[in-house]
Amino acid sequence: MKERRKVKRRYLLYYVRVYDADTRQQIGNLVDITTSGAMIISENPVTDKKSLRLRIELSDDVANKPYMDVTVRAKWCHPDIDPILFNIGFEIESIAPEDVRIIQRIVEIYGFRDNKPLK
Repeated sequence: MKERRKVKRRYLLYYVRVYDADTRQQIGNLVDITTSGAMIISENPVTDKKSLRLRIELSDDVANKPYMDVTVRAKWCHPDIDPILFNIGFEIESIAPEDVRIIQRIVEIYGFRDNKPLK
């Protein structure tokens, strides 16, 4: 299947808790994020394709606030290698401009580094 992602996926070195912003129930943990989408690992599948507001926990080293809210839409949901978990791909539909910078900072600080070939 051809890769349609416009921004390179960056896996994070540690999981960040993610909640439903309206119910305050934890949905799962953030596995990777870009300014256009995110993947969450969860014990529960998300098969509904409607918009959802996510609240992403933030640490002091990436932001001066405890969380950010983004509006997303689930694009896919697949079983994880661990049979009790699901990987869920979300497209970010709405995000505050200052939160785009926070995502960039999360990737900068906690994203796996790409290996560059030696010359």
